[in-house]
Amino acid sequence: MPYLPLRGRPLPFGATPDEKGVNFSLFSKNAVNVIIELFQNFYDETPIFSYSFHPVHNKTGDVWHVYLEGVAPGAFYGYRVFGPYLPEFGHRFNPNKLLTDPYAKANSGEYLWDHEYAYGYDKNAPAKDLSFSDIDSAKSHVKSIVIADDAFDWEDDKPLRYPMKDTIIYEMHVRLFTKSCRELTKIADPDNHPDETASIAGTFDGILEKTDHLRRLGVTSIELMPIFEFNPDANIHVHPETGKRLKNIWGYDPLAFFSVEASYTPGIGIGEQVRCFKNFVKKMHKAGFEIILDVVFNHTGEGNHEGPTLSFRGIDNEIYYLLTPSDKRFYENYSGCGNTFNCNHPVVKQLIIDSLRYWVTQMHVDGFRFDLAAILGRAPDGRWIGDVSLLKDIAEDPVLAGTKLIAEGWDAAGGYFVGDFPKGWAEWNGKFRDAVRRFVRGDDGMVPELATRLAGSSDLYNKSGRKPFDSINFITAHDGFTLMDLVSYSQKHNRLNGENERDGTNENYSHNHGTEGETQNPTILRLRVQQIKNFITLLNVSQGIPMVLMGDEMGRTQKGNNNAYCHDDPTTWVDWSLKEKHREIWEFYSNMIHFRKRHECLRREHFFTGKRIGLGVRDITWHGVKPFQPDWSHVSHTLAFVISGEDLDTFQARDNDIYVAANAFSSDLTFELPLMPRKEWHRIVDTSLPFPYDFISESDAPLVRREYVVKARSVLLLISKRVMLPTS
Repeated sequence: MPYLPLRGRPLPFGATPDEKGVNFSLFSKNAVNVIIELFQNFYDETPIFSYSFHPVHNKTGDVWHVYLEGVAPGAFYGYRVFGPYLPEFGHRFNPNKLLTDPYAKANSGEYLWDHEYAYGYDKNAPAKDLSFSDIDSAKSHVKSIVIADDAFDWEDDKPLRYPMKDTIIYEMHVRLFTKSCRELTKIADPDNHPDETASIAGTFDGILEKTDHLRRLGVTSIELMPIFEFNPDANIHVHPETGKRLKNIWGYDPLAFFSVEASYTPGIGIGEQVRCFKNFVKKMHKAGFEIILDVVFNHTGEGNHEGPTLSFRGIDNEIYYLLTPSDKRFYENYSGCGNTFNCNHPVVKQLIIDSLRYWVTQMHVDGFRFDLAAILGRAPDGRWIGDVSLLKDIAEDPVLAGTKLIAEGWDAAGGYFVGDFPKGWAEWNGKFRDAVRRFVRGDDGMVPELATRLAGSSDLYNKSGRKPFDSINFITAHDGFTLMDLVSYSQKHNRLNGENERDGTNENYSHNHGTEGETQNPTILRLRVQQIKNFITLLNVSQGIPMVLMGDEMGRTQKGNNNAYCHDDPTTWVDWSLKEKHREIWEFYSNMIHFRKRHECLRREHFFTGKRIGLGVRDITWHGVKPFQPDWSHVSHTLAFVISGEDLDTFQARDNDIYVAANAFSSDLTFELPLMPRKEWHRIVDTSLPFPYDFISESDAPLVRREYVVKARSVLLLISKRVMLPTS
């Protein structure tokens, strides 16, 4: 098929189709020439069309561009970029490598690290990456695909825009969430092949089948672990028992910031992953759930100096990556993954913002969680420049306004900037996680820290005029123990990761409560469930935004593995049979989330002041076993507090008062309750009691008079109800 090359235009970047053809645009400052190749099929080695960009006619500044008349959506393409191969000076151009488009909306096939053709150098040469490879990589099945973004009917879909203070996040991995669900099958093509079925387990469609579960749990926003096209073969380790190569299944090795991971769709046509994801978002919105993407812009899946040349490295290595100033052969490694993306270079900045805008405008997502976001606030020399960095640009971008922006406020180079992000950002609060874990475990000296974290971490966020809901509160996340493992293991068990236990954090602030791992001891099992309920209660009465890790609501375990990134097997798959096995945990978690949603005083927009409001009651008061006598000492293991239900602005009683008493001692303690004018206390939660007495509905909540025995290692939650005065 003949294609007519025309001058084209430099913007927008990527492949932009219209009714007559496609405009292609690629940035490369240091390239001396660029060739675009079109392929009939994604697995073809020989292109059906090739065009060498004219250095004047097809170039504007540092942008190479061409309009190819006759090309249509669905076309497969890739670039060959010419320039110096001088790794010691930061240049790794190799035109033998067919490169994917950084702006591609979809890619075909899988990126493979095992094949020699993927590397810009000769892997067998003694000089390693200082050598040069003349092996052509077009035999790779990975090609970029031209996509028409306007071909999907969104109907009346629009962002849900739940207020941040009302948000409850559920973190999940697309594949692992439903991979074990054998019942998730459907007729692949009912019209032509009625007997053929395809599994939707482990796909976006699989998640849609579990919306009732998520709705009953009560969460508002689904945070998907990375869905950008990534490199599962970046892992070099093998399973110590099977000898099989392990994969990196979490997705934190991205290779295309605009492209949906094709394996998360149920085996449909090439390029259909875009339509499939849009359909997923539309249906999730109709079901009442926001979609938040976990995005990775701090590094790519091309790895260190001995990694493959798949895209950015071959397009312009010196621009896209932070290189060691003394020897540009090597990469700065703030990410711990071999390289660091040059996030605050103007062109790279624009790439990242364009990606975010695309996911908002074209894919209708509601927000983002940024992996190792501290790197986005670093200058090329490594300095923290948060308020003048890409972070500030993102927060103030008009297209991204109103979306949820959540940062992981640290990186692998020792940077810890929790509380230092610009206004407009929320942050994973690692200090909350550690404080709650340590208090529940029974560590000394944790009561003051716990109080600060439960009250919204004003020490971190109030200093810059931010709000309690800028704190994302979590006990567990994908990176670390599950909630069940947190109370079942005192140390990590990562042997099957093939890294000789070198991976994963060594300090988890966990406790096995008598036996490491699985046990049949009823006393230990009872205590573990009780501790889980303690965690759940403290998380849901805290000021800030609670986050739930997938499967924690039904006692999911990874057998003590706190870094299970490399296991696509029952180790990581959510076992849905646990929902019935651990019904006590499931019911309690759901009840606590819905309780939080009913009580506005748990979702405040302002920090506590300790000042009197309304009828003279303070917005928060702190207690110990005696009212108004909190024990802040190093040896204390108790904390009690009352959150007023009165509104700070109107001084009106808009909510019940809430009393919480936490006893992390190994013995029972009697707590004397604070008196409330014309109110009485009623018990909602006692984590020491078994289901169904652990959580009582507010209408049936029993009256509690003057004092209550809070059992060892348990939490008590009461609400106030007005006393009905007798009428004369």
